[in-house]
Parts: sequence; C-alpha cells; structure tokens
Amino acid sequence: MTRATAVRAVLAVAVLLASVFITLTMSPRLGLDLQGGTRIVLQARDTATVKADRETTDRTLEVLRQRIDSLGVSEPTLTRSGEDRIIVELPDVQDPRQAAEVIGRTAQLSFHAVEGPGAEDPAAEGSDGKKKTPAPDELTLPDEQGRSLALGPPRLSGAGVDDATAAFDAQGGAGWTVSLKFHKGAGQDWKKLTGEAACHPAGDDRRRVAIVLDEKVISSPQVDPSVGCRVGLPSGSTQITGSFSADEARDLALLIKGGALPVPVEIVEQRTVGPTLGAAAIEASAQAALIGAAATALFITLVYRLFGALAAVALGAYGLISYAALVALGVTLTLPGLAGFVLAIGMAVDANVLVFERAREECADRPARSLRSALATGFQKAWSAVADSNATTLIAAGLLFFLGSGPVKGFGVTLAIGVVASMFSALVIARALTELAANSRFVSDYRGVNGIGRPGAVRTWLVRKDPQLFRRPFRWLVVSAALVAVAAAGIVVRGVDLGVEFTGGRLVEYSTSRPVDVETARSTLAAAGFKDAEVTTAGEGDLSVRTGKLDNDGEHALRTALAKEGGETTKVRDELIGPSLGDELRRNALIALGVAVAVQLAYLAVRFRWTFAVACVVAMVHDVILVVGAFAWLGRPVDGIFLAALLTVIGYSVNDSVVVFDRVRELWGANRRTPLDAIARRAVLQTVPRTVNTGMGALFILAALALLGGDSLADFAIALLIGIVVGTWSSVFTAVPGALALERSAKAPPPPAPGKGKGVSRGKARTPRRDPLDNGARV
Repeated sequence: MTRATAVRAVLAVAVLLASVFITLTMSPRLGLDLQGGTRIVLQARDTATVKADRETTDRTLEVLRQRIDSLGVSEPTLTRSGEDRIIVELPDVQDPRQAAEVIGRTAQLSFHAVEGPGAEDPAAEGSDGKKKTPAPDELTLPDEQGRSLALGPPRLSGAGVDDATAAFDAQGGAGWTVSLKFHKGAGQDWKKLTGEAACHPAGDDRRRVAIVLDEKVISSPQVDPSVGCRVGLPSGSTQITGSFSADEARDLALLIKGGALPVPVEIVEQRTVGPTLGAAAIEASAQAALIGAAATALFITLVYRLFGALAAVALGAYGLISYAALVALGVTLTLPGLAGFVLAIGMAVDANVLVFERAREECADRPARSLRSALATGFQKAWSAVADSNATTLIAAGLLFFLGSGPVKGFGVTLAIGVVASMFSALVIARALTELAANSRFVSDYRGVNGIGRPGAVRTWLVRKDPQLFRRPFRWLVVSAALVAVAAAGIVVRGVDLGVEFTGGRLVEYSTSRPVDVETARSTLAAAGFKDAEVTTAGEGDLSVRTGKLDNDGEHALRTALAKEGGETTKVRDELIGPSLGDELRRNALIALGVAVAVQLAYLAVRFRWTFAVACVVAMVHDVILVVGAFAWLGRPVDGIFLAALLTVIGYSVNDSVVVFDRVRELWGANRRTPLDAIARRAVLQTVPRTVNTGMGALFILAALALLGGDSLADFAIALLIGIVVGTWSSVFTAVPGALALERSAKAPPPPAPGKGKGVSRGKARTPRRDPLDNGARV
C-alpha cells in the first residue's frame, strides 16, 4: 500500500464515522411540503407616510412574530426575503384562515373622545334645528348598535398598550372582556381622556370613550359614574366590553398586544400541504432511492465486475455522507430537494465510470501494463473531464438556489451537496478501495475478475464496426432541427400549460370519502357560484380545483360545496399565488434560463475553444426546447419543479458534451495533422460507453421516481427522463456536428499536445511525467 492510498483510506474512514455519528444523533429538518403545514409569503406595501424598506419590514416581522407566538403554533419560522417580503412557515396548520386573518390585519388601534352624535344622527341637530357640521378633524363612525358618533382626534394609539388579556367576566355578567394595561406615559393619557369624559352627565354621548380598531368602533363604553371629573381611570383597571365570543375576545387581545404593523402587508403566496401528502412523498422517495440505487449498483457490478462492486460500496458511502451533510448543515429538506437527493445517487457513479473507462483504454493499449499503473493513469486522465462535468452541474445548482423560489432552492442545495459528496466518494473512497484491490495478485492476474483489464462489450462492438458518424455532419444537424420544429409546433399548437405558480390564482387538491367524478364536481361548484373553476383528477381519486382569485373564505365555501357530494372532504394541497408574484416568478424563470445559457457559455469558452462552447450551448438550447415541447404535447403542467428539472437537464446536457469535447481536445492535440471529423469520430466512439453507463444509472433512479413518486414527483422525473435521452443524443449528434461546422470557418490552430502547455520553453524538451506507481527501475 502506498502512502497516498493509506491517507485516502484513513480520510474515508474518518468521514464515514463522522457521517454515521451525525445520522444516528441528529434528525433532518423537513420542509412544510414534507411535514405538512402552511407557508405564507407577505408583501409589505408603502403607505403615504412610511416606505416599506428593510428596516420597516424587519419591525413588521417582529410584530408578526409576537402575534404568531400567541396563536400557539409549534416552531413557527419567520424570515425576511429581500427588502420587503416576509416568509411565514406554520407547521401542522392545515386551515390558514385564522392565521392569515391575524397576520394580515394592520390592527390600527386608537382611543377617541366622543364629541356627540354623528352628523347623520337626528340627535346631532343644533338648538336652531340645523344639522351640526362636523369639524375637519372629527371622525364619524357607527357604534356597536349602529348609531353614528362624532369622534375627536386620536388621543392614544395601540402602541401605548402594554398588555391585553381576554377573560370571562362571570361576576359582572359582561361575558367575554379584554383587559388593558398601558405603558406609563400612555397610562397618564388614558387617565386624562377618561377624566375629561367624566365631566359630562351620565347618559350623555360625550361621557363615552370610543375604542377604534381599523376605523371600526369595537367598544364605546360610558365612563362609570363613580369616576369623578378630571380624575379618570388608572391604568390596569380598564376593560373593553362588547358582545364578544371567546374567539373574538382572544383575537382582539392578540391583535392589541401584538401592536400595529408599521406597514400594511398583503398575502402574495400561500401554500398548504396535508401531512399525508408529505409522508407519502417521503415513503415513495425512499422506495425509489432503494430500488434505483440497487439497480444502479447491480448494473455497474455487471459491467465492471469487482471494481464495479467496489464502486457500489462507494455509492452507498456517498448516500450516507450526503445525507449527513444535509443534516449537519441544517438544510431544510423539501420535496424537490428530496428528489434531487435521490437523483444524485444515480448520477454519482459518473466519476467512477469515467475513471474505469480510461483505465480500460490503458489496459487495451498496453496489455503488459500492471493493473495498478493502469488504474492510476485512469484517475489522472479522467480528472479533467470529472472536474469540468461537475463544475457545470454546480453552476446549475447555484442558479437553482439564487434564482429559484421556495422549495426549488432546496433542490439546488441538495444537488450541490450531492456533487461534492459524489466527488469525494469517487476520488477518495472508491479510489482507496480499488487501489487496495489492485494490490492483490489474484485480482491483477485474472483480468476478467477486476472488470477493467479487458475492454467492454460496447467498446469492442464499436471498434469492430467503426461507424463513419461525421462524414456528412450536416445531416445530423438537419435531424436535430426537425426535432426542434416538432417541439416548437407543440408549443404553438397545444400551448404550454403554465402552473398556478406562473399565472397566479389558486390550486387546491381535495380527497373525498365518497368517489366524485369530474363532471359532478364541476356542476356542483358551478351551482355554488364557482363557474370558472377548472376541475381535474389528481392522484388516486382525488380532485384538483384551479381558480382565479379566491380568498380563504371562498376556499372554505368551495370545500363545503364539494362535501355535499363527496362526504368528508380533506384538503391535501393548497397553493395560492398572487398575480404580481405570478408575473415575477414567470419573469424570474426566463431570467434563470437566460443566465444559465450565458454562464455555461462563459465557462465553456474559458475551458474550451469558442467553437466548442457555442456548439455546447446550441445543444443545450436544443434540449430545453425539446423538453418544453414534449410537455406541451403531453399536456403536462410547467411549474417551479419543472423549472428545477429543466435547469438540471441543462447541467446534464453540458456535462455530456464536456466529456466528449474533453476527449476531442486531447486526441486533436496528440494528432494535430489528423482531420477533425476523424478525431471527433474517435472521441465519440471512445466516450459512448461512459455516456451509456452513466445514463443508465440515472435512468434507473428516474424510472423508479416516475413509477413510485406519485403526482408530486412524476412530472419532475418525466422531465428529467426526457432530458437525459435528448441530452445524450444532442451531445453526440448536435454538439459535435455543430462544432465541426463552426471549425470549418475558424482560423485558430489545433490545441497543443498533452504535456505541451504555455510554460514550456521553445526548443527545450519537457521531462515526461513519471507514473506515480513506477519506481524508475529498468532491466
């Protein structure tokens, strides 16, 4: 065992032990779409006097935190997003009506002196019989009984209230009341206000004090006759009385105690997920991960024999490490994030496949070479393709995080963690295991056992057939153009079914105790006043209802109407997107796709020739159009999760093209006089085994997700299945022919031969790099 192998083995054991410890001692943080609950996004709005900036939004958030804490919700989460948005997450809250009402109200509480009857009241006539004209600063509002009262300017605001509690007054017979306690300065103002009112005779409207909440008189009590003129009521002995129910009294106390919001807020997004949907998604994803990982492990074991089995062990280690990293970093695991975690298992074998295929080439080119030496060279030569392909995937993950919204950000995080963990498992764990195995004489001598000592069946068949793929490259570009035309026709003819996330509106999924067909549900909702509601089936017998603008009370009425036909009706999923947010999300989706194209183009232009970079980007755009067109023809919805899948397809497409062009660059540099089309043909034939074997690993996982994941993950899996197929096609039959066409007009010389970089002086030979396992001895 070499020192490097020993270091890798010790590092692998240390990381695995730490991962096991984290897995056994810490629990994952589940998002609301997995544990169930309500997520509300609030947009702060400017007023005539206050601007909704970062400071006022932070103060608004703290007021909302006090209100939500008073609701008794377990472990609520409130965070500011950007300058003027607040995200509220309420676990286990399935009916958000009360929470939305309490959160959204501004609770502008004020205390006023009553100047007398309002101008509309007959009692407001003066001694000359003419109606009394209200003063400019007077406010006229109806009291609890509907009588109009003329109110003076506010003498005290809700900010002066120190505490408010609801209690049932059994002795006084007042029913439910709210007791108020004022801050020191406000208490003096309250005492002065009630003292001035006490100077008027009993029964006079002017002996009353009006308590106004959001320009509505909630109570206008007479000051008790026992209170003397200019004496007033001390703080702590004030009760708001009225015809309150228990809930109304508690809500009022909560609002007063919470204080007034610095700026009004508007609900622009609201999502509710039932606990059964999240539990089913977790179970389905776990099953898909186990089945897909087992199929992937079996496949690479059959292809690469012993070394494939060792890579399967490293694959299991990858799953443990990436899960432990998610838990240790406190990443919120969302439904798309869970799908990303499962998908990354299938893609984690990519680096191992690249290394094993390069090692197979070394063994085929130099049969007398030792297994250890061939394996070391395979790791060395595969490093460039591994680094570039993972870098492009990390770019896609970063775009998902920075430009995505809500749960889609979680997908970007898990995808990025998966890429880093897969690099570690392939380049450290798998390398340590295979190097230890290569030291065995039995493994080294019996090449049919180790899996890399002989070329694979696919490579052998391709070498024997030697197909002339790029003799006329333009014909492949014509085929790709025809596929794009078919996809574009689907987009134009069928249209893209944008999800509620991009159009605004509300989408609610219900489960009923009795079966209800779609036509019956439509007629029932139309009779209840919801004529524009779109009703479709969802899941196993569930109903999905999509409407335009619909508040929480309207959703309750809609559910009640369905319950008349379907019996007990349970809300499984609820998404409400305001029109302004829908426009913003749609705009951000287009920006994300544009930025993805630009960033990938910039990266590829730096790492490769500009012709290769442009060809990669053309193939990437080709893949995006085909996936969107396929969804248009299939009538599948395009939403935020689809956008996550599309950005992943971009990363995968570029990943495949990078591997091919990396080989083209290497072969062209070593054979500068060979025609480029011949070089490209050799590069494609040499990389096809890697492309097929890596794609199979991802296809196993995605097929399991599509079959077991239910509606919530099926569209995600289908988009990626289509994307992987078209990405594999385009990396060979779109990107390579495109690069060949561009190179015909390019004047740049071929790339330098391997080992002849910029730092080599002209006329001075560079010392060849010795194999790390070669001690230099010769006979």
